[in-house]
Amino acid sequence: MEAKAIARYVRVSPRKSRQVVDMVRGKDVERAREILAFCDRDVAEVVLKCLNSAVANAIQKSIPDHDLYVSAAYVDEGPTLKRYRPRAKGSASRINKRTSHITIKVAPRGEE
Repeated sequence: MEAKAIARYVRVSPRKSRQVVDMVRGKDVERAREILAFCDRDVAEVVLKCLNSAVANAIQKSIPDHDLYVSAAYVDEGPTLKRYRPRAKGSASRINKRTSHITIKVAPRGEE
């Protein structure tokens, strides 16, 4: 049995989010918390919050939390906010402000 948590519409590009999520995939929950606590990226704080939520969901579902690990962690692309910036000679260029949906699943270690 597994539990999951989703952080939606996070204002970080999916490419930057995937670099952080790749570091914790497959790790024990305690080890993943250590990695995220000392990660330099700002999105690590959001990923840690999502991980803690997934663990809380597992406890709510009566899954013992002493042997949990990150069974799946992935980032999907959310909607892109399109903005425009004035440029030379009266033209404009588009600025894409990307968003992410971060999903983290935790499961007991004995269950593969």
